[in-house]
Parts: sequence; structure tokens; C-alpha cells
Amino acid sequence: MIPPASAPAFLSAAGWEHAAIVPLAGDASFRRYFRVIDGARRAVLMDAPPPHEDPRPFIAIAEHLVGQGFAAPAILARDLEQGLVLIEDFGDLRVKEHLDDVPADELGVYRRAVELLADLHRTPAADLPPYDRAVYQREAGLLTEWYCPAIGLPVDAEAYVRAWDAVLPIVEQSASPAVTVLRDYHAENIMLIDRPEVRGLGLLDFQDALAGHPAYDLVSLLQDARRDVPPEVEAAMIVHYKSIANPPADFDAAYAVLGAQRNAKIIGIFTRLWKRDGKPRYLSFLPRMWDLLERDLAHPALAPVAQWFAGNIAAEKRHLALQDQAAA
Repeated sequence: MIPPASAPAFLSAAGWEHAAIVPLAGDASFRRYFRVIDGARRAVLMDAPPPHEDPRPFIAIAEHLVGQGFAAPAILARDLEQGLVLIEDFGDLRVKEHLDDVPADELGVYRRAVELLADLHRTPAADLPPYDRAVYQREAGLLTEWYCPAIGLPVDAEAYVRAWDAVLPIVEQSASPAVTVLRDYHAENIMLIDRPEVRGLGLLDFQDALAGHPAYDLVSLLQDARRDVPPEVEAAMIVHYKSIANPPADFDAAYAVLGAQRNAKIIGIFTRLWKRDGKPRYLSFLPRMWDLLERDLAHPALAPVAQWFAGNIAAEKRHLALQDQAAA
């Protein structure tokens, strides 16, 4: 977490020439974040180095969200050629850590997060590519591409694609009108901030946003890859969302399909982070992901996909301690 060599000149040009730069956070991608401190002023430096990263989608979505009255970080300065962006600092009070310290706030905080989504889904979608069948299939395929080879398990990948083709129409038929899907809306990317002039909570990590189904971000929030959300909280928040957002009648089925799709994708991504990128710490999340995926597969709408898993990945192959392999 050493700042890029170009950071001091970038900050000086932006009026932060005397600021200190301290590490803030890494990322599952190539992005890194640093806190910039100049007396009482605070900002965050995003290092999104090309060609691996492109900060323009983050900037575009941030500006869209701010324009709709949501609390995305203000863009203070940018150098797209070097991949440097100076953004507003929302502080350190993330939802995850707050709920770790004050678990009694869980229902109240999740209600706020669900109400923010309902507000977002009532506003016009950003100008974004569609979250369509090709993207869903590509993402779900990360499980057969990375997890199955990692455990030495040959599977019928073509039948896997056919199984998803059988269930994805449930999502496609109820995805109109499309909404802005942030795609990583969960407790580590939501900030508790004191900003009464904006809607709800502080938003981070939305550069991969697409236009798609409103259930996706609800799944991201309530089937969190990094935090246990009690099933009773998940159920209560789904009811709350439906009471204020008036989604289509088949919303529960779409939620289950998108939950299964997202959880299969994340199992593949976390395995790839280990095998390709040398980041084995993400393997510790896989037991939670398999538990969530199996809950989603129990929904009748997922029958073709559940049958594929039953015939290709036995239960004992779903809960392997891959972190032990990584440490060996």
C-alpha cells in the first residue's frame, strides 16, 4: 500500500500539496484507496491503474447518483491517464463494523438500506449497459470455470448453461422497467453518514453498475458474501421492500434466481482470486456462499439448476476447506 509515484504531483495540482497520504484499503480488484489529510480536510485518493482499471464508470455513476439526490462521493479531482481520482471522504463508519459493534441496530440499519434501494428504483436508470442473459451466463459460468477445476471435479458445463437458460426468463420477464443495479450493495460498501440533505446512506464501489432487475441489489444486501445476515432479517426486509416498492408478482422467484446466480458467481470469483491473483483470504467466505446458494436452489423456480448441482457437484464437494489447500 505504497502510494503511486504520481500521487504527490496530482494532489498538488488539485490544491492538496501539503497533504499526507496514508493507506486506507485494498480491493479485490487492482484498485487501492488512500486517505489524504491536510489539517482538518480529508479526502480519499482512488488509485485505479490503467490498463487494469478505468475510473470513468465510477465517476459517471457517482455523478448520476449525486444528481438523483443520493450520497455518492463527490469527485474532487481526476487524472484519467494515470487512473487517479480524488473523492469525498465519507469517514470510517461502515455498516459492517457498526453492526459488529452495535448489533441491536441491525433491523433499523437494514430498513434504511432497503428504503434507499426502493428510492433508487423509483428514479430513472442511469445510461448503462443491460444486465442481460449473456452477462448472467458469463458470471454464473465462473463457478464451472474456476471452482470445479480447483477441486478437480469434471462437470457437464454445457448442461449448466442449459439449466440457467431454463430459469433466467423468470428474471427477464419481470425486469421492466430496468433500474440502476449497483451490483455490490452490501455492508462493506455502505457508509453511515450525517448528511440530511441526501437520501439515506453513503454509497461506495458502484463502478460495475448495469441496468437490470430490482431484486439484484436486494440480494446483494441480504445475502451478503462477507457478513451473516440472519434469515429472519432477510425475510423481514424482503417483505419491507415489497411493501414500499410494489414489485411484480413473481418477485420472490426472481430474487431466488438472482440469489443463486450471484452466489454461484461469487464462488467462482473467490476461487479465481486465490488461483489466479494469489489472494487466498477470500476462500474463507466460501462456506457462507454455499449455504446461501443451497437456500436459493431450494426455491421451485430453480429446479433445473438444482438438478444440475445434484448431478454434478455432490454435497461433500461444496464445502471443501480450500483455504487449507491454499495454505499447504
